Amino acid sequence: MTVVFVYGTLRQGEENHFLLKDAACLARQARTKGRLYDTKLGYPAVEAGDDGWVYGELYEVTGEQFSKLDELEGYEEGYYDRIVQTVYTDRGEMEAWVYIAGDNKELLKELIPNGDWCVHRLYDNCKDVYYFAYGSCMDMERFELAGVASHFQQMVGLAKLPDHKVRFTHLLHDGSRADIVEEDGVVEGKLYRLPLEAIEYLYKREGVGSGHYRPAVVSVEHNGRLVDRVLTFIVVNKGEEAAPPDHYATEILRGGANVLSDDYLDELKKHITSLPGACRTS
Repeated sequence: MTVVFVYGTLRQGEENHFLLKDAACLARQARTKGRLYDTKLGYPAVEAGDDGWVYGELYEVTGEQFSKLDELEGYEEGYYDRIVQTVYTDRGEMEAWVYIAGDNKELLKELIPNGDWCVHRLYDNCKDVYYFAYGSCMDMERFELAGVASHFQQMVGLAKLPDHKVRFTHLLHDGSRADIVEEDGVVEGKLYRLPLEAIEYLYKREGVGSGHYRPAVVSVEHNGRLVDRVLTFIVVNKGEEAAPPDHYATEILRGGANVLSDDYLDELKKHITSLPGACRTS
């Protein structure tokens, strides 16, 4: 078996993912060092280096599957090269093959600053996007105070993100904020359909420009079907879990009421009160 990091059209929901449909997915939230470029040919390329991050997925493949990936990437013809480097996940780190531009510098047309091909393509040729809210962005009162409630009127309903859990890893002066971490479990949240005008507000609110959260594209379950190409936000530099402030916990629980399941909300309350710094009352 061989471990491969994929960052472009081989990712879930992308056109060449069928080549990995029988491969074992080791991580959906993975990253490795390098710089990601749009080739302007419908797929990206990585330039190796230590001054950036590239986001993608990690798979364990058979020899036959690996050969098909080599064929897709034009490895034998020297179109893409491949190297082994460290890939970081929520479960730890490991060495994996990564396809890079190598000497084929003509592939490096446009730098993708956020290092995520799926996010880079998310807003192409569309008027709205799906958005998965799992923290305080489930709370309509915050949107009303910010004067953006009109953007959040199309709440599709309950959605579930499998193989993840809510954790509170983003530490601020008054306590931690919510994050999604890849581990056994499920995250329940609200699935919205948003006009593109709402994206600027979300990027600012989540501190994307300051490096607090990063936009990410996930696949969620809604009414028994899989919905691909869904925007959410994930903490970039995860710290040790600590309790959120009371007002923030209230926003999450208030926002999730009557949409998220009672069992899920009960477990979330228990988790919050178990964290360091939580107020525990009998």
